[in-house]
Amino acid sequence: MATHIPSRPASFIVSFDVEEHHRIEAAAGLDVPSNVKEEYGRRMEATTHRLLEQLATAGVSATFYVVGEIAHTHLALVRTIHDAGHEIGSHSWDHRRIHRFDPTGFREDLVKSKDALEQAIGSRVYGFRAPTFSLVRVTGWAVDVLAECGFEYDTSVFPVRHDRYGIPDAPRGPFLAIGREREIVELPLLTYQIGGMNLPVAGGGYFRLFPLAIMRAGLRQTFTAVPPAVGMLYFHPWEFDPEQARLPLGRLAGLRTYVGISRTTARLSQLLAAYPFRRAIDVVREIRGSGVPLPRFSVVQPE
Repeated sequence: MATHIPSRPASFIVSFDVEEHHRIEAAAGLDVPSNVKEEYGRRMEATTHRLLEQLATAGVSATFYVVGEIAHTHLALVRTIHDAGHEIGSHSWDHRRIHRFDPTGFREDLVKSKDALEQAIGSRVYGFRAPTFSLVRVTGWAVDVLAECGFEYDTSVFPVRHDRYGIPDAPRGPFLAIGREREIVELPLLTYQIGGMNLPVAGGGYFRLFPLAIMRAGLRQTFTAVPPAVGMLYFHPWEFDPEQARLPLGRLAGLRTYVGISRTTARLSQLLAAYPFRRAIDVVREIRGSGVPLPRFSVVQPE
């Protein structure tokens, strides 16, 4: 059954972080054999094609944040995503968190990824999402580098408390992220505010673990937000492949990674049928053209 969409304007974005399964943060430090990596690459490509078919059936345009190295190893896939009318954004060169760089190294990583993706699709790349949402207080300097590299927007901030990421006091809607000297439009990930706390409901493990009604509740709250109201969701191709070989993860990491993976495709179909999803860059440009001022929020750690 389709969800009733209130008349108050709001924008919904469905996005996918495209990386092979062995690149996930939970697998950092694992010695994954090259043949297993190759198999994960083949499965990533096949699953992404299935997602493209699912999006086409629903008539939905999405944004795909792609690891730059994939533009070399799976060039045809990146071009197919772009040719289908979806937006291509950067998800770094090889899926390393911002914490592992200084500003110079991060700039090199961004330029390398952006250039590879732009060469692949013959078009500009406008958006960035950091691996594991690693734009946090201690890495707030990354805003300056993103702006210097010509990105129009970022979508790396999760306004929640979490052991790996999050800026819990960040705005829940679009804002201007202020770095040390520069700024960039930020599209934070969807949260559901309850009891004064922001519950992460944008996708990933939350999409697989929580009842779908929790994500829907978060999306409904966008209609009560101060405009511009935006609900940003995220998923990964590997989350739609329950038959893939499982990584040798610890108990908690394994639960986070694989819980609910058998029901993701059906759940995504329900969401695609219920909400008018758009590409992130189209939402950003609409916000800029509206003349509505965005709140300004410094993401840099106070000294």
